[in-house]
Amino acid sequence: MHFYKLLHHPNLYILRILTIDVGGTNIKAKLEGPEERRKFPSGPDMTPDKMVEGVLEMTKDWDYDVVSIGFPGIIKRGAVITEPKNLGPGWKEFDFVKAFGKPVKIINDAAMQALGSYSGKGVLLFLGFGTGLGSAIVVDGKVLPMELAHLTYRKGTFEDYLGIRGLERLGQAKWEKHVHVVVSRFKAAFLPDDIVLGGGKSKYITQVPEGCRLGNNQLAYEGGFKLWRDKL
Repeated sequence: MHFYKLLHHPNLYILRILTIDVGGTNIKAKLEGPEERRKFPSGPDMTPDKMVEGVLEMTKDWDYDVVSIGFPGIIKRGAVITEPKNLGPGWKEFDFVKAFGKPVKIINDAAMQALGSYSGKGVLLFLGFGTGLGSAIVVDGKVLPMELAHLTYRKGTFEDYLGIRGLERLGQAKWEKHVHVVVSRFKAAFLPDDIVLGGGKSKYITQVPEGCRLGNNQLAYEGGFKLWRDKL
């Protein structure tokens, strides 16, 4: 593993971390530091080979030592367990370390944003409104990914109503009413000290439910950086 010396401090080193957020609409990447986030389009044909190829091309002028990946699916012991619904095939058995040629840590995308959103104390419930519905809890700095999206709700699942399909089918006003109903249910179930509503579609929430705050997608990258900085 390569390290970079801090300028004027020959005995100190920093680790250059690249964080990748794999989404159903875009693949986004950010290098820790002042560099701007970069992205390219994703979609149902996006395979891991295409993702890696696109990221390597997009970041070819960046130097980094390790990679964090936020992935929209179930991760167990650092491995993809299920194929994602909104992307192409091949993720489950893919060797990300070999593909990038660098150490890689992979985590559920909602868990990564939850970790980046955590204020440092108590219980945080994170709900990510995007292509689907992401969910995670952070307790005293330890992140627990969840799969609430596919539990039954009304005539479908939570994701059917709160993901992008629900937003497009219901319209913003009705979609937001369901957001309030579901948040109140989860609040009663998990008794969180803090609730963050994140993801790309959280911008359509015009009235933030009591006890909640809107997230910031930039915090997903902060979660990716924490994977290497903090001992989780």
